[in-house]
Amino acid sequence: MQRLLLALSIVFLGAFAGESNHTFAQANFFEGKAIRLIVGFTAGGGYDAYTRTLARHMMKHIPGNPSVIVENMPGAGSMISANYTFKAARPDGLTIGHFIGGLFLQQLLGKPGIEFDAAKFQFVGVPAQDNFVIGLAKSTGIADVESWMASKQVVKFGGVASGSGSDDFPNILKATLGLPIQLVSGYKGTADVRLAFNSGEVAGLSNSWESTKSTWRKELESGDLKLVLQATLKPHPEHPKLPMALNYAKTEEAKRLISTVARVHGPTVRPYVLPPNTPADRVQTLRKAFMATMKDPEFLAEAKKANLDINPEDGATLEQNVREILQLEPALVAKLKEFLK
Repeated sequence: MQRLLLALSIVFLGAFAGESNHTFAQANFFEGKAIRLIVGFTAGGGYDAYTRTLARHMMKHIPGNPSVIVENMPGAGSMISANYTFKAARPDGLTIGHFIGGLFLQQLLGKPGIEFDAAKFQFVGVPAQDNFVIGLAKSTGIADVESWMASKQVVKFGGVASGSGSDDFPNILKATLGLPIQLVSGYKGTADVRLAFNSGEVAGLSNSWESTKSTWRKELESGDLKLVLQATLKPHPEHPKLPMALNYAKTEEAKRLISTVARVHGPTVRPYVLPPNTPADRVQTLRKAFMATMKDPEFLAEAKKANLDINPEDGATLEQNVREILQLEPALVAKLKEFLK
């Protein structure tokens, strides 16, 4: 018995020493350095809001307590930041990219301009899994989806780029449900779409509820933005009676197409990733720090105050979800290529 206890003690102490050595090595690396969080959109939108909130708390959970700074790198629906993270950023653990997860599907669809291979990113995690809603301006006079479809009134929607939920949902809902939508794409982010909405340039919005209730609060409270549809796999708890796009689909194929887009813009929509070939120990350190931040009471309090929903997934789960997207069957890919232009 004494020998067994001695052996177990040696194993425990060895494991503890190994963990301590790992933490010490990471502290030595990160101490005195700055980690950059590269956001693919302009300041003021949902992606920026999540990232700045994360940046104020994540350093506490990284050995060595490095500083964490946010840089905005907007353009091409966040593709510029994704390409930068993949091609130009040094794989040293000091640059984390944040862009729309819809770009993973766009890679599969052969979107021009994509210069990354999603399978080669190192995945840190997602802070929230989005639930997209469709909203219309009060000025349209449209009260609900049924009256909108019956009137065939064309509504201009503000979009960012293919691969973003601001574009993909209007495109897929127009193709599968026949919603009378005219998509005006090319805005640099949802903050710019909001400016266009308030000036009357556009009158429709496709955006995550998580971002909308935070960054479109004024428009919601004034009634200038009315939600008419949710493009989700199941009703959002805060909108149990808001109609679901899936319930208007008349064919199984239409349901599958809508479901696929909802999946792409749900669990993988807000990814934080590292460049390929980032050392495995630094990847694990940042994954651990990310998930620790998601449980940090001060972070959660600030997120709640800013109306940012926190429903995280870890890096390993994010990686698996991305791989599943990249393995979509060819027939479904061909249909999505046709509709998500």
